[in-house]
Amino acid sequence: MNFPGFFKGLNRTMAGLAMAGMLAVAPQAGLAQEGLTQDDLVAPAPEQTPASALEGVDPAEAADVADQEAVSAGSDAYSPMDPVEGKGMPVAGGWDVQPQFSPTGEYASGLHVGLIWVMVAISLFVLALMVYVVVRFRKGANPVPSKTSHNTTIEVIWTVVPALILLGIAIPSITLIAKQYETPPKDAITVKAIGYQWYWGYAYPDNGDFEIVSNMLDDAEARERGEPYQLAVDNRMVLPVGVPIRLQTTAADVIHSFAVPSLWFKLDAVPGRLNEKMLTINEPGVYYGQCSELCGARHGYMPIAIEALPMDQFNAWVRAQGGTVAGEEEAGIEADPSLPAVQEPESAEPSATGAGAPPVEDVTT
Repeated sequence: MNFPGFFKGLNRTMAGLAMAGMLAVAPQAGLAQEGLTQDDLVAPAPEQTPASALEGVDPAEAADVADQEAVSAGSDAYSPMDPVEGKGMPVAGGWDVQPQFSPTGEYASGLHVGLIWVMVAISLFVLALMVYVVVRFRKGANPVPSKTSHNTTIEVIWTVVPALILLGIAIPSITLIAKQYETPPKDAITVKAIGYQWYWGYAYPDNGDFEIVSNMLDDAEARERGEPYQLAVDNRMVLPVGVPIRLQTTAADVIHSFAVPSLWFKLDAVPGRLNEKMLTINEPGVYYGQCSELCGARHGYMPIAIEALPMDQFNAWVRAQGGTVAGEEEAGIEADPSLPAVQEPESAEPSATGAGAPPVEDVTT
């Protein structure tokens, strides 16, 4: 039986009923507690472009529905995808882990939910036992205390049952550890995330070894694009959907950490060291994260944004960067060097937020 899946479904049902009750009593409680409104977190999305209309399509049918002419080689083949509110990003008043969009994340989320219900069951059992003992063995009901010193049956039960519970928890936990460090297959697409103070660079060694630089957008531009402030970037990491990715991390100066909660992915970026883990994204979308290792004065200003596209659109994006797609060299297909790159390097944006910007004197202003 798929215990994580069963518990995940049960948790969703209970959470839905609990949330409906909470909203009926205090629909704005979660936002008021943080002093935020939903508009403060995510601005209204701008009008969709034809390329971004894919967000409204069932992910399973996205590749078939996509306009084939829209993914031909050239810089016009790529248009940044509009994010979906609440998907791949934190929400105001959120109290649980983000919904997961990777196989490992789905398994981990199911285990997390299952353990919560195990804790609930144990807590209720202990509470009921305490109430029974207080009522049954109070002084009024037992004027003459029992002189029993021990009970072999009870001692065996309270030793064996907890051990079996821990064993039941250990099996899926060890499985999750193995899944998190599974070796990528040989045909996995390699992408490298390089941490700088304080921005990210993304290199594509399997696609011509080009690199793009990603800086945080300021508040006004993030809202204009309909993206969450301090998570939106000028140049996203673009990855294909449904295929294994060998995501490598390193750093040029100090230790950073590449973390995307909705993909259950976190890997330190250490200078002079190359770390790698496998990542598979289930469906198209925009997924946000942040550097999760204290790396200096502007640590909080180097967000991560991953845009996951169907493979044909990913290949089109690679060509638009002047990169190459596996197998096309043998077929004689080359990128047009006269086409401008869709995502410009940092040198073209001297005032970009993050890289080169000095630490602020007063972070409250």
